[in-house]
Amino acid sequence: MYFPMRSLRNRGYSTLRRYFILKQLRGNLRKLSYEPSSTILGIETSCDDTGCAVVTGKKDVLGESLFSQNVLHLRYGGVNPLIARDLHRENIEQAVSEALEKASINIHGIDAIAVTIKPGLLISLQIGVKYARYLAKTYQKPIIPIHHMEAHALVARMFHKIEFPFLAVLISGGHCLLTLVKDVDNFLLLGHTLDNAPGEVLDKAARRMKLRNIPAYSKLAGGKAIETAAKLSKNPELFSFPIPLVKNRDCNFSFSGIQDTFVRHLLRKECEHNAVGDRIIPEVNDLCAGLQMVIAEHIAHRIERAVMFCTKNNLLKESKTIVVSGGVACNNYIFESLKNVGNLLDCNVLRPPPKVCTDNGIMIAWNGIEKLKKGCQIHDISLDSIDPKAPLGTNIIDKVKEANLYVKVRRLKKLIQ
Repeated sequence: MYFPMRSLRNRGYSTLRRYFILKQLRGNLRKLSYEPSSTILGIETSCDDTGCAVVTGKKDVLGESLFSQNVLHLRYGGVNPLIARDLHRENIEQAVSEALEKASINIHGIDAIAVTIKPGLLISLQIGVKYARYLAKTYQKPIIPIHHMEAHALVARMFHKIEFPFLAVLISGGHCLLTLVKDVDNFLLLGHTLDNAPGEVLDKAARRMKLRNIPAYSKLAGGKAIETAAKLSKNPELFSFPIPLVKNRDCNFSFSGIQDTFVRHLLRKECEHNAVGDRIIPEVNDLCAGLQMVIAEHIAHRIERAVMFCTKNNLLKESKTIVVSGGVACNNYIFESLKNVGNLLDCNVLRPPPKVCTDNGIMIAWNGIEKLKKGCQIHDISLDSIDPKAPLGTNIIDKVKEANLYVKVRRLKKLIQ
């Protein structure tokens, strides 16, 4: 129920009394309890996509909307933060309205608003948080703050029966994280990237190979263009890529060496074929296949050590599950490669539906449901709550290093035919 200050004033309450009444009412609103019918509005603006969704405790997606900026940012060879912010500001109201309209409910039918507050682009996050606070204040709705990477890890539980604990590898254009998910709000970080993220490498490689000049790829994101071109490869082993960090007995990632090797291969072939200007090397499909393969091999190698570490320390159940999520998880070759390696380790490898692997409002709303069900504290947020560089969970990377576990390198060309 909404009690404006004016109505309390008309009842003869003093200013101080009105303040405490409103404070109590707002406090009661935040003591929201979970029910299967609980309905959450999720708002996601951490990078370049404005995503909103309405999700219930029964795992029903009542309505969703996604305003993608992908085609526009392709012109810049990557996400332009200022343009991303402006488009979020332009689209956020329509995105929320569209999600509510598809759900056939209005804002009064929402129990709480879940919004991404970390990590991501600061000025993009601010747009989502400001609008969520506006809705919360206007309609007296509690806000559930969401960690973007936790949402990626947990959304698979909406589509698969996955019990805690489980391993999650989160691979995207901005992150590469390996984590043990012990509970909704309990994560152990096993490894992270020391430099670039896999999606970033794929996007830069696609741009450097001038894949946009091929009409079939002109409107595809870099990673998708490389995956599509790699399917046409006649000789995926033509280009040799060493797997990074094979002597480092930890679960960290590094993709800068892969990128350097890719550039050397490309420069050699461009010189060989005099491929200047808009010309593309004839072996482009084979180069895409080789690049994609070594990225999958590197990720698989670190996952295998994570499984070994968690098994040795009794951190996983007998039925082991690995969740692959994030934008790069949409790459079917990489996912199937990790799935094959998982089978050798007696692990069940799962991912959310591809459209939920990328940034979206569904995962944010579902994370709100998970937090509500767990009884996590719901509290006020401000712009100061935003943390663009927030870490994920408790860092135990050094403990993995101390375990000094040897893992044999598996070349996926021997596993994927």
